[in-house]
Amino acid sequence: MKIEPYAMSSLQKIKKLDIAILGFWNEKLENTGTGMQILRDFMVGFPAAVIRRQQFLIRCLGKIAVVGGCREYTGAPYFSAISALKIGADLSHVFCTKDAATVIKSYSPELIVHPILEESYSVRDEDKKSISAKVIQEVDKWMERFDCLVIGPGLGRDPFLLDCVSDIMKHARESNVPMVIDGDGLFLVTNCLDLVSGYPLAVLTPNVNEYKRLVQKVLQCEVNDQDGTQQLLSLAKGIGGVTILRKGGSDFISNGETVSAVSTFGSPRRCGGQGDILSGSVAVFISWARQNAVKKEMSMSPTVLGCIAGSVLLRKAASHAFRSKGRSTLTTDIIEHLGRRWLLH
Repeated sequence: MKIEPYAMSSLQKIKKLDIAILGFWNEKLENTGTGMQILRDFMVGFPAAVIRRQQFLIRCLGKIAVVGGCREYTGAPYFSAISALKIGADLSHVFCTKDAATVIKSYSPELIVHPILEESYSVRDEDKKSISAKVIQEVDKWMERFDCLVIGPGLGRDPFLLDCVSDIMKHARESNVPMVIDGDGLFLVTNCLDLVSGYPLAVLTPNVNEYKRLVQKVLQCEVNDQDGTQQLLSLAKGIGGVTILRKGGSDFISNGETVSAVSTFGSPRRCGGQGDILSGSVAVFISWARQNAVKKEMSMSPTVLGCIAGSVLLRKAASHAFRSKGRSTLTTDIIEHLGRRWLLH
């Protein structure tokens, strides 16, 4: 099969190609294309257009905020936030608990860390209302500057902390800010679907167990892999048209209207933290896709495009990291490959 060379117009005019060769297919759309084409458009085309317009002077390549990080989990929010920077975002913030802040700051001076969240053990019952209000007030100072939030990496399941994050999500939705929800953010959403139901700028990135819980809660049945694409469509529709990126051997993506899959081979080594890389990557690509959508008619929604590009990038980076490090590959090794231009070939 003849494959057309990459062109800047591939987001608007995409050819249907062989999944076995290219690792991406779309079941519902007439016009579809390769995950690599989409990734190249993001990694090369969009930044190049920004440079031509000299818009890089005003930081328009993405300001991402990760909401997560507690006493037990400090690595996950770091992985997500630093991945966003490695891909090319202008700024990356982390909103975490006070216990986690110093640790996360020590990982990298490039991150802007806000130690504003609290856990139940450090708050008296009579102070919870006032502290929750202060948290929202502090986040609201920044909300209009953010292009996308990542909710959940290293968040934990402390009840008071989850209540505060619920309020943050409500404010993000009111401000029309996209949200990528992963980790314990999915635990929160599964127990309170109203936080994202009917919000088209919400992206859920469940793994096998998280997906199972969502299916049981929304569709009130068990996961059916024999009719997996239809079930994924039904699940996305059931939550009001959110975008779901179901992680697995192949990543399946649906916004309730289409089902796409990324089957590009990644790495035979599954190390903890790869999902955090994915959440940060998807957040950046969604912010870029939304900017592009303002100027051009796009064949897919920005959330679906962001998920495809993030999935392909992670798989390519993991593959190259494994070639170098083998079974000793860690999440930090994968992160070091995220911005490498030769991933696009």
